[in-house]
Amino acid sequence: MLSVRSIAEDIVAREGGYVNDPDDPGGATNFGVTIHTMRALGLDLDGDGDVDAGDVRLLTRDQAVDIFVRHYFERPRIGMLPEALQPSVFDMQVNAGANAVRILQRLLRDMGLDIAVDGVIGPQTARAAHAALASAPGHLVDAYGIARRNYYYAIGDRRPASRKFARRRDGGKGGWITRAETFISPRFHLSEAEHRARVATWG
Repeated sequence: MLSVRSIAEDIVAREGGYVNDPDDPGGATNFGVTIHTMRALGLDLDGDGDVDAGDVRLLTRDQAVDIFVRHYFERPRIGMLPEALQPSVFDMQVNAGANAVRILQRLLRDMGLDIAVDGVIGPQTARAAHAALASAPGHLVDAYGIARRNYYYAIGDRRPASRKFARRRDGGKGGWITRAETFISPRFHLSEAEHRARVATWG
């Protein structure tokens, strides 16, 4: 398995540079680090007494990697999960916060494991994840990736402004869907026709 830092570097590469899309609840973002995260961490990079879009622009790639490792891998204790799951859960933690763990917990419950869905990785969730991987070693990682993909589509169902993140202008797969499928075996990727059918009701 890649090192945690290498996984974080891959996430930064997927996230890209500075954006400030009015349809993205995350607000101004650079290398995947949102202005909300920077404010929570007190990252006043220009020293002017507040954290605003200017500070987001000043964030470096290495700083973003450090933030991801410390606050999106170590703090939520993703290292307690089976190694095979860690890259996908880590990537989703960056993209969706504690929903990354809730998606996993719901999946584990669907597999018959009695755990709380609270978005927190503790001994109970870790034990359940290891047990699930042992019982379905060839399927759990794909099942989690598919659950991620379904989560993104569900956001599009509920929030029209977010649909552009799951569906390109030409109707093809948007960034959210291709991101989820990065962690899904090719045999479980949706075809273009299946994707278009899934989003057909979006208009």
